[in-house]
Amino acid sequence: MTSNADPATMRVGAAFWVQEAAWPDLCDAAVAAEDAGFDALWVDDHLLNDEGDPAAPKLEGWTTLSALAAVTTRARLGLLVGANTLRNPGLVAKMAVTVDEISAGRLILGLGAGWMEEEHRAFGFDFGASPGERLDRLAESVGLIRRLLAGERVTHEGRAYRLDEAIVRPRPRAGSIPVLIGGSGRRKTLRIVAEHADLWNCYGEPDEVADASAALDAHCAAVGRDPASVIRTVTHNVVVRDSRAAALAAFDAYARRHAMQPGEDRPDLAGSPAEVAAGLRAFAALGVSEAYWVFRVPWDLETIHRLPEVRAALVG
Repeated sequence: MTSNADPATMRVGAAFWVQEAAWPDLCDAAVAAEDAGFDALWVDDHLLNDEGDPAAPKLEGWTTLSALAAVTTRARLGLLVGANTLRNPGLVAKMAVTVDEISAGRLILGLGAGWMEEEHRAFGFDFGASPGERLDRLAESVGLIRRLLAGERVTHEGRAYRLDEAIVRPRPRAGSIPVLIGGSGRRKTLRIVAEHADLWNCYGEPDEVADASAALDAHCAAVGRDPASVIRTVTHNVVVRDSRAAALAAFDAYARRHAMQPGEDRPDLAGSPAEVAAGLRAFAALGVSEAYWVFRVPWDLETIHRLPEVRAALVG
């Protein structure tokens, strides 16, 4: 079983959903987040918008990460999460070591099975017949990526992918790149997490996270892995203001602008720094050691700048 995480040492990441994002503003917000003490900077990965008008401007994930790698110096970087269906695993491994090199070893490789059928149809990518098929592809893909990042020369003829003497150079700065897998599917997704991931990302209320975390523990036991070796992370809509009423009013403006996915159209943590810290403690009690706060345009710089107040409340 996983143990409680220490709220005082909880890592916090800024996750930028980049629909309608202009690079100068995103660059400024990411630098502000790093300066405020965020431990990681994340970008979503879609070719069309998954909130609002699908045809509105949307930055591509990997190229955006590469740009962020060049303008930041400390925070870890990653996609939350990269859609496996959009790229060949050999190409992903090559892009990963490139961003890792540019960032001096700060990349976390975020991966997921892919879910947005519309973008696959629009750009001609095979979406697969079912979620199960996409998860099988993810399992095959992440295994190949792991081997390539470990320095192997890989020849592979599988159900979804073929590689012939593929090799990835340069090697990762630290010798390896941590892999994060997102999703909470009890039968397949969490099995893949147990087999391949260094970090697991989920979303939901504390009871939902607790249930999924217990299922992950069971998969870890089945594959002979210590459950504590998987870092538990959660994604939240967060607004920090002087009061909960002010925070809810601020989030309402975002909800009116962005057609958020069902279940995400509400703040998960909203209010004063002390109120947000109290919410984070509930997840730390479940073993969650990293929380990723979602930001949408126009970037909520007040919440970004008030991270130190939340950290102080977590310690107190």
